[in-house]
Amino acid sequence: MQPANCSILLLHPSDNVAVARQFVEKESVTDIAGRIITSRAAVAQGHKLAIADISPGCPIIKYGQTIGYAAEAIRAGDWVHVHNVTATKPGLTYEFATEIRHPLPPPAMRTFQGFRRADGSAGTRNYIAVISTVNCSATTARYVARELSATDLSAFPNIDGVVPFVHKSGCALAFDGEDHRQINRTLAGFARHPNVAACIVLGLGCETIQATHLEREHHLVQLGVPGGGDTRSTDGDRPLVLNIQDTGGVRRTVDRAVGILRDLLPQANDVVRVPIPVSELKVAMECGGSDGNSGITANPAVGVASDLLVAHGATSILSETTEIYGAEHLLTRRAISREVGESLLERIRWWEDYARRHNASIDNNPSVGNKNGGLTTIFEKSLGAIAKGGTAPLRAVYRYAEPVTEKGFVIMDTPGFDPASITGKVAGGAQVVVFTTGRGSCYGCKPSPTIKVATNTPMFERLREDMDINAGVILDGTSVEDVGRQIFERIIETAGGQKTLSEVQGIGDEEFCPWIPGPIF
Repeated sequence: MQPANCSILLLHPSDNVAVARQFVEKESVTDIAGRIITSRAAVAQGHKLAIADISPGCPIIKYGQTIGYAAEAIRAGDWVHVHNVTATKPGLTYEFATEIRHPLPPPAMRTFQGFRRADGSAGTRNYIAVISTVNCSATTARYVARELSATDLSAFPNIDGVVPFVHKSGCALAFDGEDHRQINRTLAGFARHPNVAACIVLGLGCETIQATHLEREHHLVQLGVPGGGDTRSTDGDRPLVLNIQDTGGVRRTVDRAVGILRDLLPQANDVVRVPIPVSELKVAMECGGSDGNSGITANPAVGVASDLLVAHGATSILSETTEIYGAEHLLTRRAISREVGESLLERIRWWEDYARRHNASIDNNPSVGNKNGGLTTIFEKSLGAIAKGGTAPLRAVYRYAEPVTEKGFVIMDTPGFDPASITGKVAGGAQVVVFTTGRGSCYGCKPSPTIKVATNTPMFERLREDMDINAGVILDGTSVEDVGRQIFERIIETAGGQKTLSEVQGIGDEEFCPWIPGPIF
């Protein structure tokens, strides 16, 4: 990388494009690795400038990798973007378990102040959850959460809040089909999440996603069933389930659910934070609203934090398979076995087939904001996105919302849409989310707090009340390693109860978004 006082960054010696560290005026003259380049157009921060002539059909090289091909003759100094680049996927050579680097163990293992649950899991927050099995019970779930929240919760200072987890599906799908199993995994993952002290599951009664099936199939447990009465669970050890049709309608269901949960508040509040090894953390790594700086600043810094987590025995979860696309060959080299690497490639092939079946292209993934921020193709975006995974070995690949049990660096198969992606990882057990953004995503999550990392200083300054960390200082000369250590420390602080800015604003009630890939009948 060029010095911080240079307006253009060359990321790899073999690159034929460089990245604007700041706005570059037309006809600006820059020395890049001994080459004098005169810009032939104005280039915005995060966008690319050719540093050599590139013939039509020849590769565009960034990060030392092909990100696309020249659609026309490109001259040194030209702005390189969607107008002169095509997005044909480069030919990739797959190797397995050829680049295994184990992070050095830390001098001392760290702890965070968390909640120790009865099942042995570790929580970072302490929420009450109201979960709807189907959209038909969603409004009822919201009513329950609203009425319980209206209770004076100041007497229960250890409870972080009451959250309705509602969604748009739950019926008109094949029983025990892939979508049915996937929704069940997601709902169960939130019901038993270590950041949830107690929950109630609300169904309509006639839907495909049956609450009793969910309860039985996933062996859900609860604090206890107070009050007896006509509930589906009366053994004092099972989760609470209410169906609107059985309970006598919406109003009676709301009253019954609020009464049950109100009785549970003292027990849910009866927890204290205790020292827990950092090795018990599962951290979801996400990027959204990415720009041309993402792969230079925030994502590599998160990768440093990821390696520090892995060195402490914790779990780092990368996802967004459509934003791994085109960079998967770099991850298969880090897979601990051919089997793990092949499981990632199987998911890549699934997405290629999924896109074909819907007459779509995975390269449609870069959004308008991504392109305005300097990202030209999905391959460029993916090469920057996987930097969040650091350098540790890839130990496992999980399906959407599967419980994550492996320690170390893992991948979960999710779409690139941030709410759906994070919902899957939180269902898998992530207790903290780290979210990088260049354009300025204002995402927040419940029950798992979200640390937002800005890729550039101008956006960080504009969104001061939303961004937790500014990785844009890397463009000014701060090292990636220093910012990565800052992120690691913030993860520990957040896990121990320090509120993120999205939590301060109360964001997270609307972001529960299970991914439903199949047809609705």
